[in-house]
Amino acid sequence: MTDNDYRNEACAGYEALLEDFLDGDVGAHEAKNLAEHLTRCSGCRAALDDAKKTGALLRTASPTPDPGPGFPRLVMSRIRAVQEKSAAERKTFWRSVVALEWRFAATAALMVAALLTYDIKWHRTLQSEIRMGQQDETRDLFSPSTRIVPVTQDDVLIMISEEDHGNH
Repeated sequence: MTDNDYRNEACAGYEALLEDFLDGDVGAHEAKNLAEHLTRCSGCRAALDDAKKTGALLRTASPTPDPGPGFPRLVMSRIRAVQEKSAAERKTFWRSVVALEWRFAATAALMVAALLTYDIKWHRTLQSEIRMGQQDETRDLFSPSTRIVPVTQDDVLIMISEEDHGNH
């Protein structure tokens, strides 16, 4: 049962009186009134029985020694030490991650620059070959017609149609 179940069983006016009764802090008049109420109220009787069982269970447990006046300071200092240690570990961890991120970013930037340089150079080389192919009227040793490098798709289609429809 939960705490709400006990509160629902005992009457609100007698709940505190039940605890005092178990502790022996009730006067004779209050004890008489409580005894009369217990004969009529099954919820308060159940709550009193549960409280008696709980008290008996707690008495069987061994008492713990008093931790002393320095206990709160000791606990708080240990908590602070653990917090500082975990904060230091987080800082150390993230520093290495950030350093690694910068290395990856620099490497990626260099790779992009290298690829762009290669692409620009390749594009210029291709354009110069196209121009030279159009200007140079030399014949290839293996084909009877002059080779012109096509620039567009239309040029490719024209070349195929001019060379006997692709048949040699």
